[in-house]
Amino acid sequence: MKSTNSVFTGLPTTVFEAMSRLAMEHGAINLGQGFPDVDGPEDVRAQAASALMTGPNQYPPMLGLPELRQAVADSNKRFYDLDIDWQREVLVTSGATEALADCLMALVEPGDEVILIEPLYDCYLPLVKRAGATPVRLRVTPPEWKFDLDAFEAAITPATKAILINNPMNPAAKVFSEEELAGIAKLCVAYDLYAICDEVYEHIIFDGAKHRPLMAFDGMRERAVRIGSAGKTFSLTGWKVGYITATPALLDPIAKAHQFVTFTTAPNLQKAVAYGLTKGDAYYEELAGELQAKRDRLADGLARLGFAVLPCEGTYFVTCDASGILPGLDDVEMCRRLTVEAGVTAVPVSAFYGDDAPSCFIRFCFCKRDEVLDEAVARLGRWIRGEVPDVVAG
Repeated sequence: MKSTNSVFTGLPTTVFEAMSRLAMEHGAINLGQGFPDVDGPEDVRAQAASALMTGPNQYPPMLGLPELRQAVADSNKRFYDLDIDWQREVLVTSGATEALADCLMALVEPGDEVILIEPLYDCYLPLVKRAGATPVRLRVTPPEWKFDLDAFEAAITPATKAILINNPMNPAAKVFSEEELAGIAKLCVAYDLYAICDEVYEHIIFDGAKHRPLMAFDGMRERAVRIGSAGKTFSLTGWKVGYITATPALLDPIAKAHQFVTFTTAPNLQKAVAYGLTKGDAYYEELAGELQAKRDRLADGLARLGFAVLPCEGTYFVTCDASGILPGLDDVEMCRRLTVEAGVTAVPVSAFYGDDAPSCFIRFCFCKRDEVLDEAVARLGRWIRGEVPDVVAG
């Protein structure tokens, strides 16, 4: 038999899937994978239901429904003072992962290099490779998560085409500082690089901080591609509605890639997201406030048990140094033991790195009901005290 594609053939099961399977096997509370355990706003869901029944349910425009593209442009102006032409600079995709794939297929090709920042969201590496480009890895390292601008400049070669940046950053829960973003923008301009900006957690930032897109920095309007996600903004991750904002010269090839990947996205979901993006400031403040309270609830509980909890500036995730609880083990074995013995599942942060990864940090997801978070802390506490949870099998 002839060989299949070398990028995807034999690619291991993701850490999320592996840990989720282990959690199911042992009846563990799964704080590994990042999705809420309750659905988002009822009024947004009602809009989707109504649009489904009233139709039309045929192909919407390839670029997306005009009302959603207009709403995305309006949101860019409302939150970031970005003037966006909705007809020429906004594209709707079937989720942010499709948006990433479209951008990479459209902007890079064999011989190009793309700079990635570890810890990586798991789709980045295979998508860059499948686009034919060479990934060049930089990293931020716990507990400081500081981005080294000198290392970024040193990594740039004549073949460098783009940097892919996730801000706020999953899994690090890092929000890039104004200084870091300004430095990245300066180097992108100096070396003529594109910036593919995964900003799906833009509205999930804590402690009064505000998101600032890389596109808003000097010189970046024509070279940054901004990706957003209704799934994160409205806690409806299963809807898979994303959107790309970019200058026409970049959006045109990206839209061509989208045309031949999914072509379009469910029209009723697009209508509902368009409605959702018009919600008042109180909604966005409540979204961040509720998740900040959950962050504090879980982080405080973990700290009381002896986990060394790292700062969390945004996203759904909190990272801990678990070496004080499980000395002598790497993070993969830590997560396995917590799942099997304590009945609580986290994910090893080393899974988001390449070689020489930090090996004592684990990540918990806190976008769950309060009672679930409380029970997870209680289970961990009982396990630390030497009690075995009755619900854990095996």
